[in-house]
Amino acid sequence: MSDETAETADISASQQRRAVRERYGAIAEEGSTGCCEPASGCETTQTDDETDTNTCTDTDTNTDTDTAAETATQLGYESSDLDAVESGANLGLGCGNPTAIGSLAAGQTVLDLGSGAGFDCFLAAQAVGQRGQVIGVDMTPAMVEKARENARANETGNVEFRLGEIEQLPVADETVDVIISNCVINLSPAKQQVFDEAFRVLRPGGRLAISDIVLSADPPAAAQADLDTITSCAGDAATVDGLETMLAEAGFVDREIEPKDESREFIREWSDAYDVSEYAVSATIEARKPTET
Repeated sequence: MSDETAETADISASQQRRAVRERYGAIAEEGSTGCCEPASGCETTQTDDETDTNTCTDTDTNTDTDTAAETATQLGYESSDLDAVESGANLGLGCGNPTAIGSLAAGQTVLDLGSGAGFDCFLAAQAVGQRGQVIGVDMTPAMVEKARENARANETGNVEFRLGEIEQLPVADETVDVIISNCVINLSPAKQQVFDEAFRVLRPGGRLAISDIVLSADPPAAAQADLDTITSCAGDAATVDGLETMLAEAGFVDREIEPKDESREFIREWSDAYDVSEYAVSATIEARKPTET
């Protein structure tokens, strides 16, 4: 972040977390989809006493479902993925397909950071089979409850959802084989802590395989100081070099960050105030914990 941006951005970490929790809580409760786009009816505002309020205008359920399916296809999911999971788990949120890059195998334990309504968890559960386990962690109580309801609907016995923050994971040391995540780490005001926690819970040789937003240019200073832009995944992403440094400091090796230029087609729709595609892009981010640490 530039000095100019630092002077402009006066949002505290607690304000940012609260705004993210309220925005995605509203999505879970009201059934809206694709809330990366302000046009979908979500708005975060801040009152004079620094209380963040979030509202999502409810929309037609069938329209939401169709939009979520269309978005998922853009992100790289196959129609078979959509058919494999009961409706309600796919909210059209994300910027890629982390289960695809995860190359999951039977018997593995998978952790999803910011698991939302559980869509990626349910796909991962099918990949790892009954001998495997999938853990979803989300900091939004309404989203965790929605995911648990979806687990019952999908009759998925090898998935569990835990309430918690990705900066302080409710997961034991060295118990996870693969970590996935879909457009969530950019929302954290403490990204280094997220990667440190990911390193802690991975077994030696375990992998990080996520989709997220990276900066390809300097964003407008105002975008980095606006809660609505930040909570819509368009205001607080890191650069490729910044992510590389954070991954290295956490201890990861075999680090690969691959921006996806084709993602600009849907990213440019994420904000009414800015053309996000001018300064951000989706990327796959992969890394490995050494077998000996």
